[in-house]
Amino acid sequence: MNAAPLVNAGLYGGLAPGACAQPGVDNALASGAPLRVLVVHNRYQQPGGEDAVVRDEMRLLTEHGLEVQLYERDNRQVAQVSAAALAAGTVWSRRSAHDIGALLRGWRPHLIHAHNTFPLVSPSLYYAAARQGVPVVQTLHNFRLFCAQAMFMREGQVCEDCMGTLPWRGVLHRCYRGSALQSAALVGMLGVHRALGTWQRKVARYIALNRFCRDKFVEAGLPAARVAVKPNFVDLPAPDDGPRAGALFVGRLSEEKGISVLASAAAQLAGGEAAVIDVVGDGPQAELLRGAPGVRMLGAQAPADIYARMRRAAFLVLPSVWYENFPRVLVEAFACGLPVIASRLGALADLVEEGVTGLLFEPGDAGDLMRCLQWARAHPDEMRRMGERARALYELKYTPRANFSQLLAIYRGVLAQVHPSRHG
Repeated sequence: MNAAPLVNAGLYGGLAPGACAQPGVDNALASGAPLRVLVVHNRYQQPGGEDAVVRDEMRLLTEHGLEVQLYERDNRQVAQVSAAALAAGTVWSRRSAHDIGALLRGWRPHLIHAHNTFPLVSPSLYYAAARQGVPVVQTLHNFRLFCAQAMFMREGQVCEDCMGTLPWRGVLHRCYRGSALQSAALVGMLGVHRALGTWQRKVARYIALNRFCRDKFVEAGLPAARVAVKPNFVDLPAPDDGPRAGALFVGRLSEEKGISVLASAAAQLAGGEAAVIDVVGDGPQAELLRGAPGVRMLGAQAPADIYARMRRAAFLVLPSVWYENFPRVLVEAFACGLPVIASRLGALADLVEEGVTGLLFEPGDAGDLMRCLQWARAHPDEMRRMGERARALYELKYTPRANFSQLLAIYRGVLAQVHPSRHG
């Protein structure tokens, strides 16, 4: 692999000329200097919500006076590496350890905030940080540490067979990309670092996106005292009071998103044009929806166009069949005053309050989803009031301001443990 990792010190490189750091951030350190955070992320081949979260969090930190740099590896580079080299690098990347070590010695950040590290960054990150005495905060966007498939899902159903154990069954079932070889490489990495105690000893604080997922991480073996909860956020203005109509789905058209359930429910609806579900997105299961009755395929769209549709729709449909961590589309919908009809599964049952910010249906049950869709169409005033309450909840919990306060509190808690005399 010859391409250099992205180390971005420009767009996110601290304060703009003439800007003032937030005093609370300055005072977090005895020296009075702004907090320096090295963000580490393994970019996905197909950009998604996690990549957007990383970008938005970096911008949020910079806007509040922190100095931020990004170390990024890109999974599009995987094709340049042999299978053997990739498997070895998944367990321990010398390149990542070298690059991150050099950054830590040269820039001297106060902490690292890691997001995805699989497969190119690797857990060598944590050891490079430990050698320089820099604590690591790790956001958990999925269940990769405990499940080869990363979603606790197999054959379209929730699967917890590997909960709390080494996920060797993932090799038998070819859970990673349908490949026994690739699954073995992933499980081997998890086994090595479980034996070394990497997850237990080298991460100062984990961030779960909701309480349900936090409980799952603790059940799987992470130390409860080191798993904090902080949701995702978006920055969107209040919607206007214009007319609303129709159902909307936004997301990747893949098995875990409940695409087959959506297609079946749409086909059962009656009422012509009024019953059509607009579908924004693309993915491997697009063919299940293309030409299906009750579905209008709109393809992938720019965020601004998606938000415009969210401000005109009557409700969003979120029929996922896996334990969603915190779907970005949900907080986007709430910000746009859009109630959500979601699976009563995992965190979704907590994030969407039945009859308050949306409706819940039995996961995988197209008939139950269809009944919710019919009720929503028959009660537009009630759905609008749910949308108003969804916006109010967004303003209370999911704004940039609220999110920064939570994230800064996590950072301060970590630094207080590392330097108790300075931060106690």
